[in-house]
Amino acid sequence: MEVTSRHVRHAHRSLVRMVPCCQLVAQDGDAVASARIEGVRFMTKKLSLVVFPMLIASILGALPQNAAAQDQDPSQVQAQAQVVDPPTRVARLNYVQGSLSFQIAGEQDWIEADINRPLITGDNLWADKDSRGEVHIGATSIRLSSETGISFLNLDDRTVQLQLAQGTIEVHVRRLEPGNAFEIDTPNLAFTLAASGEYRIQTDPDGNSTAITVREGAGQVTGAGESYDLAAGQQYIFNGTEQLSFNVQAAPEFDDFEDWCQAQDQRENSSASARYVSRDVDGYYDLDDNGQWQTDADYGAIWVPSGVGVGWAPYRYGHWVWIGPWGWTWVENEPWGFAPFHYGRWAYVSGGYWGWVPGPMVVRPVYAPALVGFVGGRGGPGVAVGFGGGFAGVAWFPLGPRDVYIPGYRASPRYVQNINLTNMRVVNVTQVTTVYNNYIANRNVGVNRVEYTYAHNAAAVTAVSRETFIGAKPVATAFVRVTPEQLQSAHATEQTPLAPTRASYVAATARPARAKPAVAFTARPVVARLNPPMPITSHSIVHAVNPAAAPRGSNAAAAPARRPVPMYTNDSLAQSPKYPNTDARANINTNANGNDRQKANGSEGPNSNGRPPANDAAQQHPAVKFTPPTKAKDDDYDVHPPLNHKASTPPPAEHHDAPAPASHPAPAPRESAPAPRPKN
Repeated sequence: MEVTSRHVRHAHRSLVRMVPCCQLVAQDGDAVASARIEGVRFMTKKLSLVVFPMLIASILGALPQNAAAQDQDPSQVQAQAQVVDPPTRVARLNYVQGSLSFQIAGEQDWIEADINRPLITGDNLWADKDSRGEVHIGATSIRLSSETGISFLNLDDRTVQLQLAQGTIEVHVRRLEPGNAFEIDTPNLAFTLAASGEYRIQTDPDGNSTAITVREGAGQVTGAGESYDLAAGQQYIFNGTEQLSFNVQAAPEFDDFEDWCQAQDQRENSSASARYVSRDVDGYYDLDDNGQWQTDADYGAIWVPSGVGVGWAPYRYGHWVWIGPWGWTWVENEPWGFAPFHYGRWAYVSGGYWGWVPGPMVVRPVYAPALVGFVGGRGGPGVAVGFGGGFAGVAWFPLGPRDVYIPGYRASPRYVQNINLTNMRVVNVTQVTTVYNNYIANRNVGVNRVEYTYAHNAAAVTAVSRETFIGAKPVATAFVRVTPEQLQSAHATEQTPLAPTRASYVAATARPARAKPAVAFTARPVVARLNPPMPITSHSIVHAVNPAAAPRGSNAAAAPARRPVPMYTNDSLAQSPKYPNTDARANINTNANGNDRQKANGSEGPNSNGRPPANDAAQQHPAVKFTPPTKAKDDDYDVHPPLNHKASTPPPAEHHDAPAPASHPAPAPRESAPAPRPKN
């Protein structure tokens, strides 16, 4: 017997409620009787006799610990509280052909997709008829075909979990790190990738059939209480929901969609920028046609954008949006404007132009919402800074190659080390730690002793009104030039205390989507092997694309965006020793729990990305042992000529009957029902 968990998404509180249920599964090849009511009652009684004493023992055992916790000094309890770091990676929509729509986590409105906007857990994408799209999570690409919808059920440092509501996607995982999980969930099965490779997954709109083509790699399907190993060179078609039937055949020829996917792969494979930028930095391939690489005496290889106008400066041609848990996030206008604005540093080099200095060639550099510093007034950081002439607003500047980035959101010292040392070439861990500790020691007395390269450089500082900044309006048409004299009395600060409003979460230029899915993703069933975290919302305030249609008052209660949806999991199957990249804990999200996510997205107040409280002395100078990041090499990534260019014949039909490990039998052709899963 195996115990599965039936998930239901609560409509009003966006909670994931787990309702345990028992399911009979054949073991050791023996027939198991049908689940009669008497049998279920017998099993329930048996489980109760075992579980009830264990529950009582656990409660009694917890009482002394709870009493001891109450006797602790509150300051000690606070000092022991662990800072929850945000994820070190995001997804990004980098290509749109036709009509692509985007739905923010927890929202009901669909808007036209915005290239370069970071995508997080809970965000949804829809490619309309005759449309295509491409999403990247670091080196991994996810391509959407016509009439295809996906949702990010979970995206953190260890897990990528997608819901394929309907349609066809092609996934190319170039590197799957040990201990990481990559799962694609459809209405009738969960597909866990076991290795890097290329996979095509297609599910019907009615949710009764899923076809998986494994071009290269391997994986495992879980559904209806059974698991199946999938090998390369095959196409597997699974039909049904309560019970899966399947068919196996040789992988078909490439169609137009997969030919396009292979062309996109080749563009990345042949990118000249991959010699200077880690393949885990999404957008490196966009640099090839939009600038040139030069060698600088101080910083080595730098990238200089082409086609920019006179007076161009980083972080000036785009807009700000609020994305939790980081807070204020920069979205650049240029199609190449993702990598240079979330990784590395900018330098104003001799010759009077800007060059982007990438970080070292390492695996998984840490994503930053915007590598900038803000300009504060003479009296310290405030809501606005005055520059004379009656203008008061918000100003910022890009960080230089030697400037340490101090996040304006909650983060641990280890996180601060990693986000700097994976994005800087000329600074070591001692320098980062010294700057950070000095900042922590002085911030509570209102003194900022961090010096920044371009804080007083008028060519680098961009200033806009408060309304432009908070309203996610285009900066290029509203910025105000400042003079060196105006900057003399200003000082640098690591964050702006401005709180978001209802207009801060979507670009002011966003337009309502021309098309959206006929059925909401949250109204579709989905089978999941891993338990997704609680769905998050981008904010706690109702937002409408058309402000005129929005309810009055910025504190209006958000309308429920999620309805109860059946979701099935089978976590016990994820513990197979054959799949070391799978973690089957109840919640694989290690960055934040549900409550932390709500706080990070503003449910406690209008500005929830504040630094830790002033009396966090125990967190100021912790002993953090630094581990150097792993160097990135092309040999560690799945880089090869396009698969559709290989002259190879499909494998013979008898290959379908190749033996598979006993613990996870692979589907065999011409069977109408899954074979029993032998007992380990």
